[in-house]
Amino acid sequence: MNILLLGSGGREAAIAWKISQSPLCDKLFIGPGNGGTDSFGTNVNLKPTDFPAIETFCRENGINLIIVGNEDPLVAGIRDYFAEKMPEMLLVGPAADGAALEGSKDFAKQFMQRHGIPTAAYQSFTSATVEEGCRFLETLKAPYVLKADGLAAGKGVLIISDLKEAQNSLREMLGGMFGRASSTVVIEEFLSGIECSVFVLTDGHGEYRILPVAKDYKRIGEGDTGLNTGGMGAVSPVPFANKEFMSKVEERIVKPTVNGLIKDGIDYRGFIFLGLINVCGEPMVIEYNVRMGDPETEAVMPRIESDLLPLLIAVSKGNLGNLELKEDPRTAVTVMAVSGGYPGSYEKGKPMTGLENVTESLLFHAGTAKQDGRLVTSGGRVIAATSYGEDIPSAAAKSFAAVKAIDFDGKYFRRDIAADLC
Repeated sequence: MNILLLGSGGREAAIAWKISQSPLCDKLFIGPGNGGTDSFGTNVNLKPTDFPAIETFCRENGINLIIVGNEDPLVAGIRDYFAEKMPEMLLVGPAADGAALEGSKDFAKQFMQRHGIPTAAYQSFTSATVEEGCRFLETLKAPYVLKADGLAAGKGVLIISDLKEAQNSLREMLGGMFGRASSTVVIEEFLSGIECSVFVLTDGHGEYRILPVAKDYKRIGEGDTGLNTGGMGAVSPVPFANKEFMSKVEERIVKPTVNGLIKDGIDYRGFIFLGLINVCGEPMVIEYNVRMGDPETEAVMPRIESDLLPLLIAVSKGNLGNLELKEDPRTAVTVMAVSGGYPGSYEKGKPMTGLENVTESLLFHAGTAKQDGRLVTSGGRVIAATSYGEDIPSAAAKSFAAVKAIDFDGKYFRRDIAADLC
């Protein structure tokens, strides 16, 4: 089977690593990929949202299966496009109606409310109802959570402690702070607890498999301080996501989500990312994503013992059947090395060395590129080191050692990833 994986980050590197191991994989292309994905397949210069160019490439290279890594092509309707242009093409990822679970926070909240899925209380507002929104904020307790309805590159959520500041921020968001993404703003109740990420594969006909659970670390600073990032590290499994907690997740969230999509007439075939919060032992949904998370994927893929490709093929065909998903019992800890200055401004093109000295960890490239035969940095989050261990401390120690062995100017990483779970 010839496969095209769309994307360029650490998530796609981890998926490529896993897919390339399958005996069912004849050729793997990654579009556009990064400086490390060519270890698992062939990088091709494709923009994931340029559907006609992707169609041409698929026809010329006999592609049988498309795996969509990031959300933008899904929200833009890549599945709908290929259903019309190449109906024989297998594709992992929902059509635009299902992708609205991530593309519109208001849609997602209405979906949860409609199907009785536990989530924070909320209301949505537009520029025409901004003053109503300000009054709604007065009915809530601090801190106040404001979310841009649409995709805002992970920057559309504000958590503010002061009421007046929250009201002013609401006006700014509805005035265009995040462009079209914040033409509608969701205000919701703040939930206090510890978060985790649950990933589900579903085939659109009620069958699903729950992947290894992970927890990621978003803040740039140790002790979960400073600005939000795309993710500084991850760990899987998550100690507090025990059998009792996961039973609640499956019964109260996974099943109602999968069945709710069917009830709403949405043929959803792909990954569902449940961003959850554990509130005194009770799981609640913070958000849905319609693809795997990053950097959680870099910890989750190594913990999938089964061949993943048959599962993805079955999902794309709408028939998971009795296929099994086995988990590796070991712990995996991922530590991300980032460019100096990230998540603010940072320089690119810094030469990277020392990767050959890493022998006990998996290296998943994220923001890297090849330049005149040399490996250089090309993004904020540069490279992820993932290690196995019998417990969190042993896995984390290997990943920290790996990141220390890699050198590039301005390198930074958090030294406390997973420490809160030990």
